Formats: sequence, C-alpha cells, structure tokens
Amino acid sequence: MTFDAATKMQFLYALRSKGVTDARVLTAMEQVDRADYMRGTFADRAYDDMPLPIACGQTISQPSIVGIMTQALRITPRDKVLEIGTGSGYQAAILSKLSRRVYTVDRYRRLVQAARAVFEARDITNITAFTADGSFGLAEQAPFDRILLTAAAEDPPGPLLAQLRIGGIMVLPVGQSDTVQSLIRVTRHESGYDYDELRPVRFVPLLEGLGQD
Repeated sequence: MTFDAATKMQFLYALRSKGVTDARVLTAMEQVDRADYMRGTFADRAYDDMPLPIACGQTISQPSIVGIMTQALRITPRDKVLEIGTGSGYQAAILSKLSRRVYTVDRYRRLVQAARAVFEARDITNITAFTADGSFGLAEQAPFDRILLTAAAEDPPGPLLAQLRIGGIMVLPVGQSDTVQSLIRVTRHESGYDYDELRPVRFVPLLEGLGQD
C-alpha cells in the first residue's frame, strides 16, 4: 500500500474519528508518510491505527495517539520542542512540521541512527537527534517551549519540569504499570505547574541509562 490520495483520506478520517481535530496537526500528519519509519514484516500495516513493534523492543505509537499527543502540546511555529523517546522518528517528523526546532533523545543508538537516516533522506533539517538518557532531558539546549515524552514515567521527571520554559507545556503518559497509565498535560507558570489529565493510554516505560544496541 502507498500513501496515495485515497489512503490519505482514509487515514485522516480515522484520525478525526478518534479525536484529532486540530487542522495544523492533521496537515502535518498528512505530509509525513508513516511507512518511511517502518521496516520489516509490519511495513504493510503502516496506515493502520495501531501501535507496531520496531527495533530494540520498542514500538511506533498508533497514529491517533500521536495526533492526540501532538494536539495537546498546542505547538506554535516559533516553538523549540524536546522529544524524549525518538523511537522510529515518526513523531519527531510530525513535530518538525509544526515547530521551529525539534531536539529528540533516545537511549538506543540504533534507533537514533535509523531515524537520522530517514530525516536526511526526507531533507528534514530542523531535527537534531541524540543518543542519551532521556530522563535527564537536554540541559544544554534548555529551556524548551514544549516537551513530549513517548514513554511512561511514574511522575513527571524533575529535570524535564526544570527545563520547561515559563508558559511552556509538557505532555506525557504517567503510571506505575503498563496497564494503568494516564496521558497528562503539564503547564508551567511563574508560580508552579498545572496538571490536566487527558485520557487513558498505554506506553512502554521510561527507562534510565543507555540501551544495549
């Protein structure tokens, strides 16, 4: 299957039916071909609204969840965004269509290298990908206007909260197991942080340290 006009129409309809209604987010998701970020046996399922396995025991999130999380960030074209959990690179590519600059971090060097190769092949020049422990964020590039975690933490990590600009937004799944998780939005103010619970989700856990490639 190719990402032709008919496939795109079905793909966007599925996104809208799941609650992705922001016009800029839908346009970005129409412009980024999920198949570019898939390899192996599951490549022919690229346009299904389901999570799929990728290398290093990780997953590429289902498109509707990608859309909902992106929508929740309320990204503006001037924003500098930090993504924790590069994975396939698909989410970062969508963020790159909406923001000024994306920094993405993953603990697995193999995933970062594969994502970089796709970014280069697709001439995406406003993403910088690092192999690092995402739980510490990226202090040398802070503060960030938006932060997105694509792995579940028990609580919002302190270093990431500290790297969020005043007025900034962080979206992440939180929960103590892979069966009970909530997607939350954190907004930083001069006086502290506001927390909004958005919906139940299920993500792989946020792990500390670097992965064994």
